[in-house]
Amino acid sequence: MRIAVLGGGPAGLYFAISMKLRQPLAEVVLMERNKLDDTFGWGVVLSDETLDNLHANDPDSAAEIRKHFAYWDDIAVHHQGQKMLSTGHGFCGIGRQRLLLILQERARALGVDLRFETEVKSAAAYQSEYDVVVAADGLNSKTRMEFADTFKPDIDLRTCQFVWLGTHQKFDDAFTFIFEETDKGWVWAHAYQFNDDTATFIVECSQDTFDAYGFGDIDQQASIKICEDIFKDHLGGHALMTNANHIRGSAWIRFPRVLCENWSHENVVLLGDASATAHFSIGSGTKLALESAIELAEYITGELDLDAAFDKYQDQRRLEVLRLQSAARNSVEWFEDVERYLHLDPVQLNYSLLTRSQRISHENLRERDPNWLASAEAWFQKQAGGAETTPPRAPMFAPFQLRDMHLKNRIVVSPMAQYKAVDGCPTDWHLIHYSERAKGGAGLVYTEMTCVSPEGRITPGCPGLYAPEHQAAWQRLNDFIHGETDAKTCCQIGHSGRKGSTRVGWEGMDQPLESDNWPVLSASDIPWSDGNATPQAMTRADMDMVRDQFVAAAEMAQAAGFDMIELHAAHGYLISSYISPLSNIRTDEYGGSLENRMRYPLEVFAAMRAVWPAEKPMAVRISANDWAGDDGVTPDEAVQIAQMFEGAGADIIDVSAGQTSTEAQPVYGRMFQTPFSDRIRNEAGIKTMAVGNIYEPDHVNSILMAGRADLVCLARPHLADPYWTLHAATDIGDRQENWPQPYDAGRDQHWRLADRQAEMVGKV
Repeated sequence: MRIAVLGGGPAGLYFAISMKLRQPLAEVVLMERNKLDDTFGWGVVLSDETLDNLHANDPDSAAEIRKHFAYWDDIAVHHQGQKMLSTGHGFCGIGRQRLLLILQERARALGVDLRFETEVKSAAAYQSEYDVVVAADGLNSKTRMEFADTFKPDIDLRTCQFVWLGTHQKFDDAFTFIFEETDKGWVWAHAYQFNDDTATFIVECSQDTFDAYGFGDIDQQASIKICEDIFKDHLGGHALMTNANHIRGSAWIRFPRVLCENWSHENVVLLGDASATAHFSIGSGTKLALESAIELAEYITGELDLDAAFDKYQDQRRLEVLRLQSAARNSVEWFEDVERYLHLDPVQLNYSLLTRSQRISHENLRERDPNWLASAEAWFQKQAGGAETTPPRAPMFAPFQLRDMHLKNRIVVSPMAQYKAVDGCPTDWHLIHYSERAKGGAGLVYTEMTCVSPEGRITPGCPGLYAPEHQAAWQRLNDFIHGETDAKTCCQIGHSGRKGSTRVGWEGMDQPLESDNWPVLSASDIPWSDGNATPQAMTRADMDMVRDQFVAAAEMAQAAGFDMIELHAAHGYLISSYISPLSNIRTDEYGGSLENRMRYPLEVFAAMRAVWPAEKPMAVRISANDWAGDDGVTPDEAVQIAQMFEGAGADIIDVSAGQTSTEAQPVYGRMFQTPFSDRIRNEAGIKTMAVGNIYEPDHVNSILMAGRADLVCLARPHLADPYWTLHAATDIGDRQENWPQPYDAGRDQHWRLADRQAEMVGKV
């Protein structure tokens, strides 16, 4: 077999090595335009897992690589004159040039034909001469562009600018992050040691800061001088260095996230950065390249048919690439938005940084550095006004105050439709359903959307607050919860709008009733779907009537003993239909601009707030993203929407997303709506609740500890387990949560079984 490898970076070299190990008689020719000892960049980072994979593939080169590694266990964060240090992270680094020299020597020893200073022709020029053409030609792959119609690359140019530098300053054997505020904006550095006397020093900033400094208009040395001045307190008198002297002008770049739909074309196959990239902030680019090289060599050797080998290579590696790219996306977006977090206390900033990719969880941090996490948990409890305990309690068990309402913890039972009301009246089902969740340990229990009129119901099974018997039934429920538990209650008040007059959930979601449909209202006469009735666009008289119904419901909620109320302004219901341009095409003062579209929602909110007691809090649920691109509400607009409601007196924003259009294209995943809460809380300084596919204590604790929300709402987990909070406490070793006294014997057994299980796991 004759194989051409285009590119002499780690990917190309390690593939050549891996191929010769499997097929010693194969002719492998590697072509590289640069000189033998040229390299750009400084150090690379590998994990212990990757080292193990390299050793299993080629013990000789792995042993040589390991000899030259710099190891560190710590991550240091410098911010506001403080240094935060956590340990147990397990990194190792090696100089890129040293790595290349080791791989070159090993490839040469195995008989690879290395041709440096060779200008590579197009990949097509080698297709007939070689059986396989491996394009390992890097980030700016010519091969990827040559066959772009086949490879179909998706290239996302990220927003921050960065420059890859080096220094002889040492960084205490820690991967170091430094954040410096300047008169032109924030600038930060990623620094790590990769040999005894040299460290990588990547400087990064936003485009606005880059432009303010004029980095794009000055040469490398002028840029370096500015960076040396910015980070002078951390460089110990050492200079910053570049090895990119081949680049004229500025060496700053924006990172391109690359992913190809297809990785092969006939006998040409992409490898390394040519096929997919991972942002340097998670240090996995070289890992991906080396491990992909092993897999490609294995499949070419093991499969009789080249197409089958390429298909298997792509199928097997794509999942790992997507997993790492997801983590890298989370990480790079954190740095792109880092200026929204730099107001945080250094403890919280450090935690936010450590967990930014979602690869490191709360309990994973406990395994890595239990002392640091315990100190961080103690800090969180203290700033929340919690009692000092030993051991410190997790963030989910920190108290929270809204006006005069005191919550014992941060767990919220999210609204969940039950479809069990009769003529709008809650029944014994609701009494038992909500009371069980209150007994289960949650700090705050929400009702499902409670409707302001018969016509405002979603379905005939939805509850309301528009008749005396409704008020009495809710009061009975509140009396029980307040008498038997220390949970608080919130009534979510809403109007179905164009999504009303439909069947209960299990009979067909959003489908009209088979008979006895009632007329529906909305901001505009746009039906929810082709199968739903066309709503009447509300007149001013309709708006007055519905506003007054919301006010009456708020007054009933107070009489029924609720601790808090929430205006439902999300999910395509009536108030939401005014906010979203997908459902509001009015041409009067209530349509058009965001300010106009918010006019009626704010009017309703203000009227409710006026009759709701001043000592009691009031929330608003919003859809922070219509998932419809720029045509609908965007996360940018959501910040403004939240600010408008806060300005009208809202105490906290319940941040949901979507369900405003049948054309929406949401992006699902665990905690998938939390970024919207994060943005509102940290850009606008508004208290928020996070919702959306949150189901583990780890999720809750990481959201709270990182400052991404103030309260965390769980829906489906509470359907499956009314005692989710108490069980979660047991699972994470918390023995301080109060159970209802009649259940103490069950609590004790639950704790004993959990302790026994933990002991067994420890022995294993």
